[in-house]
Amino acid sequence: MTQKTITNQYEHKLQSQILKVCHKLEINLYDNHFGPKIYTNYQRVALIVLFVRSRKALRDFCSELVETKWVSWLDLRELPKKSTIHDWLKKFDISWLRKFLCQTIEEEQPKILAVDATGIDSWQRSRHYERRVRQCGVHDFHTPYAKADLLVDTKTKLIFDFVLRTKPRHDVLGAETIFKRLKHRPDEILADKGYDCEDLHKILFQKNILFYAPVRDFNVKQPKGKHRRRCLQENPIYGQRNIIESVNRSLKVKLRNLRSKLHFMKKREFGWHILTYNLELLNKQAKAYLHLLLRAISIPDRAFVCGLLF
Repeated sequence: MTQKTITNQYEHKLQSQILKVCHKLEINLYDNHFGPKIYTNYQRVALIVLFVRSRKALRDFCSELVETKWVSWLDLRELPKKSTIHDWLKKFDISWLRKFLCQTIEEEQPKILAVDATGIDSWQRSRHYERRVRQCGVHDFHTPYAKADLLVDTKTKLIFDFVLRTKPRHDVLGAETIFKRLKHRPDEILADKGYDCEDLHKILFQKNILFYAPVRDFNVKQPKGKHRRRCLQENPIYGQRNIIESVNRSLKVKLRNLRSKLHFMKKREFGWHILTYNLELLNKQAKAYLHLLLRAISIPDRAFVCGLLF
C-alpha cells in the first residue's frame, strides 16, 4: 500500500518554547467573548515572533507565509493580512512585553550580570545617497539613532531587562531605571566607566548586590563616595563584561534599524526583537542540554531515550 499523506512527526522547538511561555503568562485564549474567534493570542504571539525573526518586510512575510509549514503547525484557519499583523503589533504594549520577557528568565538564577548601552539606527535612509552626499562634501547632516541599555547574564547570554530611548541619553539614566525594577539577586553586576556613579552603587547596595564600574580618570586619587573608592581596586572577574559586547553585536546584526516611525512603536519593535532573541537562545540551550545528556548516558540507554523523545 502506497503512502498518500504526509504528517508532521516532530514538534518545532521554537513553537514549543513560545507555547510554554504563553502558558506561564496565563493569557486568555481569546480577547472577545462574542463574535468571530479566528486567531488565538498564542497564534498572534507566534506569528509576530516569526515576523521579527524573518527580518522581512511585513507585506513579503504575509505573502510567503503560505509556503511554510507554520500554517499547519499553528493550525491557522485563515492567513493573516498585512493590516492584521500590524494591528497586533499595536495591541501588545511595552508593559505586556516586559511581562513576557520576565517569563522567559523566570527560572534563571544569574550569578554575574553586565550592563551596557549601544546605539541603534532609528531612521531608514538610503546608504547609496548617504555616500553620494558625503562625496559632495556634506558631512554634518543629522543621523538620528536610539539609545538602548541592556542587562545581560554573562553565563547564558540571556537579556534580563532593557531600556530604549529614542534620543541619546546618558548611560546612568538607563541603568538607574533597570536597577530599580531588578527582581533577581545576582552576586555582582559589571559595567564600564560610563556607569561610574555613586547613586547606582547605592541602589544596588540596598538590594545586597555588588556593583563594579571602573572609576573615570579625573586625576583624582580619592574619588568621592565609598563605593567608588572600592572600585579603585582591580576586579578579577571584570573580563566577563566583554560578553555583553558580543550580545550587542548579535542583536545589531539581526536588527539593522528600527522600521517604526512613532516613538512608542519603536520601543515595542525593539521589545519584540529582545523576546525573539531570548526564545531562540533558550531553544539552542535546550538542544545543547539534550546533546550533553545523550553523550553522558550509555549506548543502550541512549537508544531508549531517543525512542521516547522521537
